[in-house]
Amino acid sequence: MTKKLSLPIEPGRPVSLKMLAAYLDLSAATVSFVLNDAPNRSIPEKTRQRVRDAAKKFGYQPSHIARSLQGRRTHTIGILLPEIGNGYHSQVLSGAADLLMKEGYFFLTAHHRHRADLVSKYPGLLQARGVEGLLLIDTHFEEALSCPAVTLASHTAIAGVPNVMLDDERAAELALEHLYELGHRRIAMMRGQTFSSDSRSRWQATLRVAKALGLQVLPELTMHLDKDSYSPELGYESVKELLSRHKDFTAVLAFNDVAAIGAVRALYDAGLHVPTDVSVVGFDDIMAAEFYTPRLTTIRQPLEAMGTAAASLLLKKIGGEAVPELTRIEPSLMLRESTGPVARAVKRGR
Repeated sequence: MTKKLSLPIEPGRPVSLKMLAAYLDLSAATVSFVLNDAPNRSIPEKTRQRVRDAAKKFGYQPSHIARSLQGRRTHTIGILLPEIGNGYHSQVLSGAADLLMKEGYFFLTAHHRHRADLVSKYPGLLQARGVEGLLLIDTHFEEALSCPAVTLASHTAIAGVPNVMLDDERAAELALEHLYELGHRRIAMMRGQTFSSDSRSRWQATLRVAKALGLQVLPELTMHLDKDSYSPELGYESVKELLSRHKDFTAVLAFNDVAAIGAVRALYDAGLHVPTDVSVVGFDDIMAAEFYTPRLTTIRQPLEAMGTAAASLLLKKIGGEAVPELTRIEPSLMLRESTGPVARAVKRGR
């Protein structure tokens, strides 16, 4: 007969290993052996079944933190990213999550909105919760980490931390060469927010390719994005403000697809048509890009594949395997409806 506690265990109440052991009148070590599938031939199958049945009845869950402190595997990964709902971040996260799920790993996510204090604090908090490694997506981090880690879209090299990133030089070539071949010479360009890890590298690549093509990057046609927003308003407000000063451009090179969608709306609201009056090129190829009107010409980052690649590198690193310090991903140009040849210069006024 099992021993009853002075305070009976009730389904739904948190149950500790010691409480479960006392209820079963067994040692905590025996219960732990059974629930962790540890080899121990001296425990009868009937006893094992009693333990499993009681654990199920009372909803007992082993403490992963306690197991990690004992040197046991938790099969848990921590993921840091600026924002969860945005197309770019959610697609990268989806690729990583599918791989982790397939390999039997659980993951904890923390979004930081590019706040330096949270970026600094979260790795320690996640490690305290038993994660075996960290995946940092579009997260500006410069310090060495005390656990295995992989970054995605980082442009700051950290010793011992592999990085997965897009070939920005090739991306700029695809976008600007496409517009150049269509006859565009006065191109309005968006420079990304300073807190985005992609901004500096992508802008520098754009300047180098523009110079090689003989295209002028004009200050008066350059939009400096600064809002911490993942809404199309980012591009809408920027293009609306630009149109109040200049209407003599024939194309817009957006920082990302979300901003490109906002740019198209701002152009339409000003009485201009895409691509008849102004062509627009996006960046990322989020899922909505192909279904917006007009369908968006954009530079495709294989976002889910990038997330999968980063997660795979992290699991290999946790397993002690040697992995490359840099994995560079090739972009591609998705030709759709938002770009066309220059028909005429955009005139001032509506």
